[in-house]
Amino acid sequence: MEHDRRLSIRRDRDADAEALLSTLTNDAVTLGHELVSIHGVMSDLDARRAGQLEELRLVRVALTRLEEATRTVSERTARGRDTARSAQQDVRQSIAILSDTGTSSRTLAEWVQSVRAGSDDVDDMLLAVGRSNDQIASIASQVNILAMNAKIEAARAGQAGTGFAIVAEAINELSQKTARAAADVSGTVTRMSEWMHSLREGAVTTSQAATHLLGRSEETDSALSRIDDNVSALHRAMDEIGAEMGSTDTAVASLAPAIEGMIAAQDETAGAIAGATRAGERLVDVSEGILQKSVRLGGAAADGEKIALVAELAARIGAAFEEAVLAGRISEAELFDARYRPVPETDPQQVVTAFTELTDRLLPPIQEPVLDLPGVVFCAAVDRNGYLPTHNRKFSQPQGADPVWNASHARNRRIFDDRVGLKAGRNRDPFLLQIYRRDMGGGQFAMMKDLSAPIEVNGRHWGALRLAYRL
Repeated sequence: MEHDRRLSIRRDRDADAEALLSTLTNDAVTLGHELVSIHGVMSDLDARRAGQLEELRLVRVALTRLEEATRTVSERTARGRDTARSAQQDVRQSIAILSDTGTSSRTLAEWVQSVRAGSDDVDDMLLAVGRSNDQIASIASQVNILAMNAKIEAARAGQAGTGFAIVAEAINELSQKTARAAADVSGTVTRMSEWMHSLREGAVTTSQAATHLLGRSEETDSALSRIDDNVSALHRAMDEIGAEMGSTDTAVASLAPAIEGMIAAQDETAGAIAGATRAGERLVDVSEGILQKSVRLGGAAADGEKIALVAELAARIGAAFEEAVLAGRISEAELFDARYRPVPETDPQQVVTAFTELTDRLLPPIQEPVLDLPGVVFCAAVDRNGYLPTHNRKFSQPQGADPVWNASHARNRRIFDDRVGLKAGRNRDPFLLQIYRRDMGGGQFAMMKDLSAPIEVNGRHWGALRLAYRL
């Protein structure tokens, strides 16, 4: 009886211990879930803070450039103001000079117009002189005829007409001189008339030019007056711009300390966030350690089957790699190749190694069937550096033009060197169970369990098989 009682007590204790381990495991999962969520939030906050800090630094650079630009504009405005003042003085001097020129032009025009009027009077006088000279010439001609007749009559009279003949000869000589003088006067009058005609035409042309000059002079005076007004307005505007630029300089200068203060505050915040993020990472590690130990003690019935499955599949992959090396399909050095060669024109960047073609042949038959299990998202092998050569077919689509789509659908040949990926690839314990936020691309995350088991090839640690499934 006593023995049976002790066995019963032991069975009860074992049942209690198993229940406690299951509770501890569930609590560890819950704790891990919450800590990973907090760590993710802190990481996102740190990323946003880093972005804001970078933007503030860019603002500071832009502010410095703005200060330089406003200083340059202020200097150029001052020079422009001086230039406008000098131009205004030059314009006013030009107005004064042209005003004097306009006065002289008016005097000249008035004199030319008076010359034109006087030439008309002289022309009339010359016409009158011409007419009088013509009359003199006519009279001289008649006197000459009479003198000729008198000489004829004197010749007929003989000795008695001698005196009369002398008088007739004198009159004839006088008439001829008068005719020659009249002819000379007529020629002189004709030439003077021609000169006066030329003078009158020149006066008319000069008068028209002077009148045009007066009109243009008035237009020039008006235009220069407008230029003077515009230059004055420009000078006032430059003064206003100078005043505004002074205000801008003051405003920009006042912003600099504020920006520096914000950057300093962001730096302090960055330190605090970085410390909190590191603390969060340590807490996640602690929670994962608790979960790991509780599972090893048998407190994870829900994950037990998957742990056994991952260990079995990892062993199969290791054996397949060893067989390939033994058969000469690949050398051990090539199997452990860590020279990741970029695939051209891929975004996100994809890479290949010496063993990528081998994993494309060997891994799909081992990895793909696991996707039929409930809740499983992916099953894929990674090397020690988080390089995932051959993913499941649904995550191995050819890349397109959209990097966001590629990040979700073309995840093969990628290096996932995040915290979870590296811990899985470098873990040497029989298994590693992690809780993490899976980056699905486009800012989307999913809470997952990541169960992994190490892959050994001829005693060397190659990497791990990762099995990710929903919580």
